[in-house]
Amino acid sequence: MFCYQCEQTAFGTGCTKVGVCGKSAEVANLHDLLTYALQGLSLYAVEGRKVGVVDREANVFTVQAMFSTLTNVDFDEDRFVPLVRQAVALRESLKEKVRAAGGKVDFSEDAATFQPAGDKAGMIAQGQQVGFRDDGKENPDIRSLKHILILGLRGVSAYADHAQILGQEDDAVYAFVHEGLAATLRHDLGLEDWVGLVLKCGEINLRAMELLDAGNTGIYGHPVPTKVPLGHRKGKAILVSGHDLKDLEMLLRQTEGKGITIYTHGEMLPTHGYPELKKYQHFYGHYGTAWQNQRKEFAEFPGAILMTTNCIQRPKETYMDNIFTTGLVGWPGAKHIGDKDFSPVIQKALEMPGFSDDVNGKAVTCGFGRNAVMSVAGAVIDAVKQGAIRHFFLVAGCDGAKPGRNYYTEFVEKVPQDCVVLTLACGKFRFFDKDLGDIGGIPRLLDVGQCNDSYSAIQIAVALANAFNVGVNELPLSMVLSWYEQKAVAILLTLLHLGIKGIRLGPSLPAFISPNVLDVLVKNFDIKPISTPDEDLKAILG
Repeated sequence: MFCYQCEQTAFGTGCTKVGVCGKSAEVANLHDLLTYALQGLSLYAVEGRKVGVVDREANVFTVQAMFSTLTNVDFDEDRFVPLVRQAVALRESLKEKVRAAGGKVDFSEDAATFQPAGDKAGMIAQGQQVGFRDDGKENPDIRSLKHILILGLRGVSAYADHAQILGQEDDAVYAFVHEGLAATLRHDLGLEDWVGLVLKCGEINLRAMELLDAGNTGIYGHPVPTKVPLGHRKGKAILVSGHDLKDLEMLLRQTEGKGITIYTHGEMLPTHGYPELKKYQHFYGHYGTAWQNQRKEFAEFPGAILMTTNCIQRPKETYMDNIFTTGLVGWPGAKHIGDKDFSPVIQKALEMPGFSDDVNGKAVTCGFGRNAVMSVAGAVIDAVKQGAIRHFFLVAGCDGAKPGRNYYTEFVEKVPQDCVVLTLACGKFRFFDKDLGDIGGIPRLLDVGQCNDSYSAIQIAVALANAFNVGVNELPLSMVLSWYEQKAVAILLTLLHLGIKGIRLGPSLPAFISPNVLDVLVKNFDIKPISTPDEDLKAILG
């Protein structure tokens, strides 16, 4: 195997025997083979659009399949065998539709005619031939940009899949996913072409996040500031982790009146701020912290656990019997709920002891989406003009287990009292329960939401820039970001598409960015690696 798509990749260069994330070489090779099959399908999808052929089944499947190859989503190799076959079947079906419409179908690329082996072992062997490993034949900078594009498309696909589940779709998103995948088979594009495709990926990701935001807020309402207890209630319990609001809603409906309390974990914390979810009386509090701590935290949870999307880790045997997966997430041996009937989860929760007492712990406040923040925009603007607020920091991104991420905790602790910290995604769990106080009634720590809510943070920045009649880069705003997986890659590309400069990125730079490509990013966008909290704060604030 060769995989370097996440921040924790082995030795900072690539995992070659087993993924640091826990995925096997077999799964990694099947990920690569599925991506290759999707590249072939995409050739026909691009040609199809030229002759008026748009296949929704192929569109939705493409983003679902790409999402399944994202870090910490699906570790079950048996589930990839039918996905590869389905990709080829959809390719052949699309090919015939394109042929009938008079479009081109005589592609010379091997991905256009590839046939999967008859068994899983054969597919794994095929995957070894089509992955990310450097064959030494391709310009390293073009190879780097191709891989950035593929990984960015995985992030776009995650957001597009979340959005279509909530009824929000735009063919422009599907079209670019196909355009980008098909382009990665080409050998006639220069460096400027690839830079353009990478930045367009950021543009399309903005649209995908806008669709997801419309789905979340259109169905569940705009988040409102909400205090969320970190303690627990006596009684039966179910813990929900991942990102999916619809899965949570369905579980809440199915557990009404059953004497079970529903708790959130990880990136599900912000769901407490949505009005249509808050109304459930048995939806209570938040348990635990970020995804990388789940093996310890899940082992101590006395109820059933439901993983709704990415961020699963290898379950311990002590709780394998009471963890369930749904949607695209999967782990070998974990029970999977494919039909959204959560009866097995509910039954397991009723069989387990639950919490033996009430514990009133600390509380944290979430729900500072763009509507909530902009509802007090006048006070914020006045505070800036009067000098009460000197600077805003967006300290956000994906968390991880590798040493060095305590930087973000220290940074927030050292941010001066006249500055405000906005945060989102699981990176906030490094400091989410710290009491930073307020500035004239405006909290100094504002939780904007999940990584899926990055669109909201962007809209806050744009609205503030408009209010001050300046560009975003002229705002007293600095972005200090942590990255781990491919949704973070897509978000970074969106920020670059928007022309945001001066981003500090850590804890390490991506292994898939070549030195020359990094040089372009530094020169054009002033991207910087994080150093130390003291040095970075001094550089920003003077």
